[in-house]
Amino acid sequence: MIAATSPLNSATPIPAPNPTRTRRPHRLWLPSLSESRFRAAGTRMDFLQRVVGGACFRGSMRQGIKVEVDSAGVDVFDAAAAANNNNAVPEHLVVMVNGIIGSASDWRYAADQFVKKLPDKVIVHPSECNSSRLTFDGVDLMGERLAEEVLAVVRKRSEVRKISFVAHSLGGLVARYAIGRLYEPSPKPEASGDNGICLIEGYTNNLTQSLDQPNQGTIAGLQAMNFITVATPHLGSRGNKQLPFLCGLPFLERRASEAAHFIVGRSGKHLFLTDKDDGRPPLLLRMVNDSDDLKFISSLRAFKRRVAYANANFDHMVGWRTSSIRRQHELPKSNLLVIDEKYPHIVHVKQETFDDIHNNALSAAEEQNIDLEEKMIRGLTQIPWERVDVSFQKSRQRLIAHNTIQVKRYWLNSDGADVVFHIIDYFLL
Repeated sequence: MIAATSPLNSATPIPAPNPTRTRRPHRLWLPSLSESRFRAAGTRMDFLQRVVGGACFRGSMRQGIKVEVDSAGVDVFDAAAAANNNNAVPEHLVVMVNGIIGSASDWRYAADQFVKKLPDKVIVHPSECNSSRLTFDGVDLMGERLAEEVLAVVRKRSEVRKISFVAHSLGGLVARYAIGRLYEPSPKPEASGDNGICLIEGYTNNLTQSLDQPNQGTIAGLQAMNFITVATPHLGSRGNKQLPFLCGLPFLERRASEAAHFIVGRSGKHLFLTDKDDGRPPLLLRMVNDSDDLKFISSLRAFKRRVAYANANFDHMVGWRTSSIRRQHELPKSNLLVIDEKYPHIVHVKQETFDDIHNNALSAAEEQNIDLEEKMIRGLTQIPWERVDVSFQKSRQRLIAHNTIQVKRYWLNSDGADVVFHIIDYFLL
């Protein structure tokens, strides 16, 4: 019933993934293979990825946590809690999305903690549709695949009523695209007054509606609760120091922008805003507003919470500004201090309100000449976000902060556990 009402199955069907596109990275690594051998090699690599990357989830029982596998992928929930409640299945679906060259296994630790701390409340689905080399296919194609995967889970789990997303790195952009596909608007109220007035043309054209009715619409037919990103390059990697390992050197940043697509395919073009499909603006710039068929901002607005966790330092892959959706002068000062002993690596928390957004929009309306980064900030901040800044400055794992903030591998990234607990403790149910 949900599938029948979904926009993915009606006016704007998702195109089938292009098999040539998804195999393209292999041509770089296996140039001497014939086409038949190339396809066989791709199949073997798919098998290895699923065995190695997903083995920690499949067919196992981890201290009462049930791992269920079928055509829709992997689901993780507390089997003991379900048994104690007449096999009741939680109604809140939490979709976890991996970053570039990642897999569902990247979220193993966090998934376990979710179902341990919130028994009877959540069923966790670590996404499997975009792993390994498939993360080079571009934000749009990955987003289409994720949307299809979510619909498959929802069809299978007809008892779920709520949905949340928790995404790491590039996965945050993929999730933003997917919810634009999955968004279903609520019936529109009759127009009245000045609703719809554009405060900043092209960037806040829906702001008035968002102030009056901040939570409208559903995602895949479900009530949208939490949209959480962890070290996600919301503004791309093009700006100064947005790819920190380049040390802010303009020459290296220009070269990286020119060569990114050779390394990470279409995803590189999207991250560096060098894509010009059919003469249209870069995808990330288009994703800060609604379009005719993809409601990027309306879908974000549908969530009760939007939270951006960001590494304030030692993240060599994603800069602080881009992961927290802020301008340089808006970042907290360098003397970041621990604000809660329970979460020793959470150093700053700020929650915006719709009043803040309204005031910021009015003050920004006077500025005329703005760059791409500023356009993206204005678009994304049409709605309020919670910003949570993280620092592993005193941690022995600080040099791998990009993975530690997610606890990608517990034996290597265990210091990020308090960040995972912070996500869970403030999770809206």
